[in-house]
Amino acid sequence: MKKLLLASAAAALIGVLAPHAAMAQATVKPGSAVDMVLLPKFLGIAVFDQAHNGAEEAAKELKNSKKLQYLGPTPENSVAGQIEIVTNAATQGVGAIMISNNSGDQIVPAAKAAHAKGIKVVTWDSPIPSAEGEDVFVAQVDFAETGKVMADMALSILGAEGGSFAVLSASPDAANQNAWIAAMQTALKEPKYAKLKLAGIVYGNDQSETSYNQALALVDKYKDLKLIMAPTTVGIVSAAKAMQDENLCGKIKVSGLGLPSEMLAYTKNGCAPQFALWSFVDLGYLSYYTAYALATGAIKAEAGQSFKAGRMGTYTITKDPTRKEGLRILMGPFSKYDINNVEAAAK
Repeated sequence: MKKLLLASAAAALIGVLAPHAAMAQATVKPGSAVDMVLLPKFLGIAVFDQAHNGAEEAAKELKNSKKLQYLGPTPENSVAGQIEIVTNAATQGVGAIMISNNSGDQIVPAAKAAHAKGIKVVTWDSPIPSAEGEDVFVAQVDFAETGKVMADMALSILGAEGGSFAVLSASPDAANQNAWIAAMQTALKEPKYAKLKLAGIVYGNDQSETSYNQALALVDKYKDLKLIMAPTTVGIVSAAKAMQDENLCGKIKVSGLGLPSEMLAYTKNGCAPQFALWSFVDLGYLSYYTAYALATGAIKAEAGQSFKAGRMGTYTITKDPTRKEGLRILMGPFSKYDINNVEAAAK
């Protein structure tokens, strides 16, 4: 009887998985003319420029005769600007829009309107929280892993005695930032992080001056502060500069997510002894391949669909475990930087 039940359960499981398991790897054929838009949170950020370079690399490989549009709002007008760009793109007959979403679910009506017109909507770096109007999210790394990486870096920097630290995030509407911080808070519940105290969370809106001032405000507010964790490339540089300018690097360290080229000096002088990131060039490249494949009909936005993304190899669309709805392509991996490897990575 037990064997019969096990056999029945196995058969049922195969029935569920079979449609996905049997889905053949798709071939993405170059040469189609597809109007495509790459939309960062806003212009003027080095990592988004790197993503643009990666997307242009993919566009060249795929021999798309249509020039990639790299459009973005100003930092001060990021939310409304993103919505306006998506709305305008929907009226201009583009084939695909790739969005690093900084607008939370406020962008949903515009994304749904674009999607209703047959435009493929791919998010990258930061998804639409509800996934409405979105075909698939190209995730740079697993968001739960991001939170653990931040908790581990905090533990590594503060040591066994632990101490108080604060988070300097981007904007309150940035879905990726919010998910990373939530994952870190979950990780901090584990016994090994018991001596780490998260004092507070502030937002610099990914603007250098605002982030700089918020870092200094944290120092004033929390007298026992030992670390500022900034999961944003703008915030981590601004915080490190603030600590350096105030001669506080010996007392308060900085960590988070940063570019080696921008963090080199701060790692060498001890302000930011450890930080992490992934390749934004690869993220832009993979996002373009995904959007092009969807727009040309080479793949469908379905769990189990796999395809080869040029030099980066084969990827499979899965259900996004970090959102109730939505599909995900997981890129990875993380790279951690410290005094031993930051100089080589910065070249």
